Amino acid sequence: MPIKKNAPPVNINDRRIINGAEADVIQLYPMRHTFAWEYYLNANANHWLPTEISMQLDIEQWKSKTALTQDERQAFETVLGFFTTADSIAANNIVMAFYGHVTSPEVRMYLLRQAYEEAIHTHAYQYIVESLAMDEAKIFNMYREVDAIYNKEKFILGFNEGIFDGSFKTGTFEADQKFLENWCVFSLILEGIFFYSSFAVVLGLKRQNKLVGSAEQIEYIMRDESMHLNFGIEIINGLKEENPDLWTQDFQDRIVALVREATVLEYTYAQEVFPTGIFGLNADGFRQYIEHIADRRLERVGLPAQFGVSNPFLWMSEVADLSKKKNFFETRVTEYKTGGSLDWN
Repeated sequence: MPIKKNAPPVNINDRRIINGAEADVIQLYPMRHTFAWEYYLNANANHWLPTEISMQLDIEQWKSKTALTQDERQAFETVLGFFTTADSIAANNIVMAFYGHVTSPEVRMYLLRQAYEEAIHTHAYQYIVESLAMDEAKIFNMYREVDAIYNKEKFILGFNEGIFDGSFKTGTFEADQKFLENWCVFSLILEGIFFYSSFAVVLGLKRQNKLVGSAEQIEYIMRDESMHLNFGIEIINGLKEENPDLWTQDFQDRIVALVREATVLEYTYAQEVFPTGIFGLNADGFRQYIEHIADRRLERVGLPAQFGVSNPFLWMSEVADLSKKKNFFETRVTEYKTGGSLDWN
């Protein structure tokens, strides 16, 4: 858009997440959505790159005929196959579905950082695959060949169709509700549910002292995704506050139904990853775990819990402790500098 000469200053009361006063450039003053600026600063304070992490032990274990069972190898390959596609979908959604319609400069700033982090995650998966000399075609094409991965990706992409259309614009009730729906699916389901079986598999391997370099990268990714999830929940609640007419009972019922459907897709995926169980984890445990976190996601946006189950993987809560520290000279620090302000659940 052309720069407007002698335009009046932006009024803070005109700032909105969508359909607000949009400046010619990213003009942070006056700042209304200060939470987004805090997320941007926290993300910058926790920058990391996969190549900083040693993969030597992982390489030795992957080459060994005895260090990993066949089930463990298959599970690790499958979660990498999901991760490689999921983070690409996340990046596309930020750049092509969210950014162009957001009118809050500080929200845009964090979205730019979030998109970069999705690129780092994709870099990490490539670094793991290359380091272990895995079959790249097999891993990166898995979303086309494994039904449980394909079904999750198809579910998510179905909500992008209208928003990815070049003619889509916010500003009407229908379009704004579609935009809010897409953010609910993106944050609550893709980043809030669909990653978590895979996180548990890799971190379960680490508990056995297996593939620890790969697991450390996944810990960084898990930390980033926790921040993305919390930011998305802030946006959903912010959109509700600024546009209360969008949060109809029919809309709430639809989001609940989508979360329930996604929960089935995720524990079905878990069953395919390890049908006979692996290092003490089994399909029934994963079903309960996914139902537990699905309830937490719903509650964070004011929707009723659906399953009422406890967390069977308490060790995952320990792994997810964002104040966890590492020896700086042995590896990078992985805790948030302001972790106390973030809620994992």
